Amino acid sequence: MNQRARIAMSDDEVTAFLEGARKLQLATINPDGTPHLVTMFHALDEGQVVFWTYEKSQKARNLARDPRVSCLVETGDEYAELRGVLLYGRAVPVEERDRVLGVGMMIARRMTPGVPDELLLPYVEKTGRKRLAYVVERAKVVSWDHRRLK
Repeated sequence: MNQRARIAMSDDEVTAFLEGARKLQLATINPDGTPHLVTMFHALDEGQVVFWTYEKSQKARNLARDPRVSCLVETGDEYAELRGVLLYGRAVPVEERDRVLGVGMMIARRMTPGVPDELLLPYVEKTGRKRLAYVVERAKVVSWDHRRLK
């Protein structure tokens, strides 16, 4: 077995890793072709990465023009501790307003564990008026867990 295959995570491990992370690095494509890279809070909805952003943000403008994205979640400081998941795919807009707010609630819950929904809902409803939500449809998944190299 080659080293690449030894460190790859299973589908279940990828899902668990993404569920355990609050933030991801999201790359979209600027009009001039350069990458636009930002840190985003995210959630998983039926195993798919979801996020939301302000309608007038650079990433939203980029996605309206070109939906291709890459998403990176990684952890570890030393080489032997490095773990990560890199998703390539498309960010598909969520059309229904109720579902946009649902994505907002999932993210708000992850950002503020233990806070009751009735306290989160006013924030989500207010900021949700100016936000869009997206589901990342995966085309390719690359993962690594260097702890397996020991």
